[in-house]
Amino acid sequence: QVQLVESGGGSVQAGDSLKLSCVASGRTINSFAMAWFRQAPGEDREFVAAISRSGGSTNYADSVKGRFTISRDNAKNTVYLQMNSLKPEDTAVYFCAGDSSVIAGTRAYEYNYWGQGTQVTVSS
Repeated sequence: QVQLVESGGGSVQAGDSLKLSCVASGRTINSFAMAWFRQAPGEDREFVAAISRSGGSTNYADSVKGRFTISRDNAKNTVYLQMNSLKPEDTAVYFCAGDSSVIAGTRAYEYNYWGQGTQVTVSS
């Protein structure tokens, strides 16, 4: 089993930056594709970004391209999401997810392991 714990969320102003971290325990994640999803109140969970096992392949939602960057440090068993130029519409709970059977999937059902989420609130 893999346990995922997110951190780094908070309340910021529009235009600010935040860096989320997702630390894995229980097993190493170097065989896992990892992703970030988010869910705003009353909305479905939506894909944000994904990264392949080696970090050589990434996917981004159109809404965050050019502003967010996903990265990973397999030695630290950690995945990051650098979020720049934040907008009020980025407000959501952000979830880390991982799975060994995908490459850099964009669909929530492709991931079996999930963290509890961290709240990001962006005010205008």
